[in-house]
Amino acid sequence: MICTKRASLFSLVIGILLAGFLLCPGLLEAKTPGEYRTLKIFFENDLFGNTDKYYTNAVQLTWLSKDLAGYKEDVRLPRWTLPIIRRIPFADHPDSIHNVGLILGQQIYTPSNIESKRLLKDDRPYAGFLYGGLALHSKTESRLDTMEIVFGVVGPSALGEQAQNGIHQLRSIVEAQGWEHQLRDEPALSLSWQRKWRNWSWEADSLLGADLLTNSGVALGNVRTGANFGGEFRFGYRIPRDFGSDVIRPGAGVSAPLPSDQARATGGNFGLHAFVGAQLEGVARNIFLDGNTWKGSHSVDKKPLVADFSVGLAVSFETVKLTYRHLFRTKEFENQEQGQVIGSLTLTWAF
Repeated sequence: MICTKRASLFSLVIGILLAGFLLCPGLLEAKTPGEYRTLKIFFENDLFGNTDKYYTNAVQLTWLSKDLAGYKEDVRLPRWTLPIIRRIPFADHPDSIHNVGLILGQQIYTPSNIESKRLLKDDRPYAGFLYGGLALHSKTESRLDTMEIVFGVVGPSALGEQAQNGIHQLRSIVEAQGWEHQLRDEPALSLSWQRKWRNWSWEADSLLGADLLTNSGVALGNVRTGANFGGEFRFGYRIPRDFGSDVIRPGAGVSAPLPSDQARATGGNFGLHAFVGAQLEGVARNIFLDGNTWKGSHSVDKKPLVADFSVGLAVSFETVKLTYRHLFRTKEFENQEQGQVIGSLTLTWAF
């Protein structure tokens, strides 16, 4: 089964690489950095750690508008939202450039033993989460703010069982047997804010460089409520002038480029850099561990503090960037046998 997983992973990586470079913006009309829109495709799975449990799979698509002097320039925002946006502390800062983002994704969670049909009371509940959302970005040369609102559904309507077992059938892997015990249907709402800082950067004449990015944020809602802070150190050749890499998390944002008058030209650039990161989160609520908000459901006792440690590599060519992050997450609930290894593969394309 592990060999099959590795073969499938290899095929996925090759497919993403081919898609990215075939769609290379070098084939398109040249633009200044601020004129590019951004598409980001996340794929996260525990198969990178040779397991099939806990946070087992997630995909997310994020689209980001070109740079805007103000949010009113984007026709996707209903006019009635503009007075509300103006009340957000960072939204109309005169020194900032803005972007509007659209989000669509699905996450799947399972216990450690997916072959058992019985309810595993001391193990993580089965759960699916299907969602869409809107992100508002405000950035300067040294700071990126992201406000994100997400609507969706947790439960059978999120199609977690169909997605997981459908892929398992295609790959001839044993199907998960306990989905009848998954969390019940519940509307999902998440409101989050995240700020990233470029604290330090260095670049040599050889185009070798390094930088240090830090972040903090909060999330509110029936899906997840908590606060986090962390950082990322990058070193390499032609590091993109963005705000680093991300995993799928509330308010994490995307690798939004700097305003056009402050960014390096993108045409013809090849870059390669490595990074290390750490994140600490205080968790007040996590529906995937605490269970349904208003209905009885399977639940476990969560841990109030969770830490992530990660290393990764990113390669970029012109306006395409492929990033892999290997992440270790500490135990999230009582009776969890061990921490979890998660792989995150992200394709970013500015067009």
